[in-house]
Amino acid sequence: MTASRWRLDGQLALVTGASAGIGLATARELLALGGDVLLVARQADALEAARDELTDQFPERMIEGFAADVADDDERRALLDWVEDQGDGLHILVNTVGASQRGEAMEFDEDAWRAVFETSLFSAFELCRYAQPLLARHPASSIVNVGAASGLRAVRGETVDGMAKAALHQLTRSLAVEWAQHGIRVNAVAPWAIGTARTAAALADADHYQQVLARTPLQRIGAAEEVASVIAFLCLPAASYLTGQCIAVDGGFGRFGF
Repeated sequence: MTASRWRLDGQLALVTGASAGIGLATARELLALGGDVLLVARQADALEAARDELTDQFPERMIEGFAADVADDDERRALLDWVEDQGDGLHILVNTVGASQRGEAMEFDEDAWRAVFETSLFSAFELCRYAQPLLARHPASSIVNVGAASGLRAVRGETVDGMAKAALHQLTRSLAVEWAQHGIRVNAVAPWAIGTARTAAALADADHYQQVLARTPLQRIGAAEEVASVIAFLCLPAASYLTGQCIAVDGGFGRFGF
């Protein structure tokens, strides 16, 4: 009984943004814990490469992929129709997709800031709603939304992203309360500086990089796998009394601000 609380055998997870970065690392972590995974990403070639890589590592697990832009509602609906055909509902939904566009508030035109909200917030909101009937088929299921440290603390150059991610954190808390009656736990993680393709340009600036380290007590950039391990924990039966939480995966950054 104790060992099974730390396993995901027989559980089916849908992971968005699964072709790289935190999404791919999360898929790998869930598979290592015994789960089956449905991968979603925009680029079909990158998605297929990720699926091949994971299949080589976990040949005994079910790993399927679906190319879709989750910021597009027609593609979201097609995705969930496909998911429904894969098995008896879902046990886990992980929303990792986000659009991080740095810039000061006055530098954004309306189309640009609305695009950030469409990708980072509205897509997760709609995927949660569309997946809810599938998750509710099981007595215990889980959603994890990937927010950001900028949604918890002011981060220079991330006003728009911070607004969207703060709303995502609040969505997490609200859905946790609404859907507890259906056996669905809803949590979030809020990463700080993680070494992924999305952060590469900003961290390539030597001055910015040194300032980030100066505000991070652990004095280093985080890895996608370190975020994925927290996401996976939140999905485990061992975390069955955790819901409505937003866990900062930030090397201690939240003690300082930036």
